[in-house]
Amino acid sequence: MIRLVIVLLFLQVSFSYSQTLVKLSSDTNTSLRGLSVAGDNVAWTSGSNGWVGRTSDAGASWEWHQVKGYEKFDFRDIEAFSATEAILVNAGSPAVILKTVDGGKTWEEVYRNSSPDIFLDGMNFSDKMNGIAFGDPINHKLQILRTEDSGKSWKDISSNLKEPMFEGEASFAASGTTIRTMGQHVWIATGGSRSRLLASADFGETWKVYNSPILQGRSSTGIFSIEVLSPRKILAVGGDYMKDTLRLQNMAYSHNGGRKWRFPEVAPFGYRSCVSYIGDGTFIATGTTGTDISSDWGKTWKLLSPQGFNSISKSNGGKLILLAGSHGEVYAFQR
Repeated sequence: MIRLVIVLLFLQVSFSYSQTLVKLSSDTNTSLRGLSVAGDNVAWTSGSNGWVGRTSDAGASWEWHQVKGYEKFDFRDIEAFSATEAILVNAGSPAVILKTVDGGKTWEEVYRNSSPDIFLDGMNFSDKMNGIAFGDPINHKLQILRTEDSGKSWKDISSNLKEPMFEGEASFAASGTTIRTMGQHVWIATGGSRSRLLASADFGETWKVYNSPILQGRSSTGIFSIEVLSPRKILAVGGDYMKDTLRLQNMAYSHNGGRKWRFPEVAPFGYRSCVSYIGDGTFIATGTTGTDISSDWGKTWKLLSPQGFNSISKSNGGKLILLAGSHGEVYAFQR
């Protein structure tokens, strides 16, 4: 009887998986973490070994290339504005930000920091002109950069955040989604020894800091991704990537901007590195142990697929929803 139940559960998950996740690409030798859907047909992805992928037909075909001169770089985040214009950021030292305006044929280095301690975690744009990038703390000060000219130049605004980071507190470059923007609002999530939410209402000029209840205390714990529906409604996922089946304190949501948090009634099925809102009260979260879905605003979660990914991104209209993974995989979620 137990074996029959296990088989039925497996078939149910497999059926759900075959109906909703469709493989688009998996032949590139890269771990993909950067993912940006710029429209219902256009998307870019980026990862290790300097690889960048681009589609202009909703994922039916992909163009792949290694950025010349950066073949050993790990591009953990990408921001795409169109089929021709995108911005890349890498993790590690030296930290660089690259920009293309010709569909990736050429890339211009618009920022470089050769400090051995620099490690950029992600970036996000509120519109084509205004963006924020950030990285792990140096001497307990989180590194924060701002652009007001579509990434052509970047200004260091780290000194605007007066709150020092705790010893062992940093952030994660797991999916580029520990930072979100909305108009003048910016949110950055941290992890490690402490897991907190940093919030700015004036695009990085001033900041407020709120504690989070997500699992913390170890270098492998904390918030790994946030999704923002409004300045008050925020959802966070994470956990412990070294204990990735643990369902303890791996997701929480706030309805007052991060001041207070609630745990779900049924948690995601393990550590999760990215979460995305896809509309109609529905979220998708993914991580190394699988991909989950919630259709009640994050209160309860179901296993969508045993296959895990690093990143999720969707078009503004929600017609194109993509997931990218550690072995060069790109999948589409289809309702």
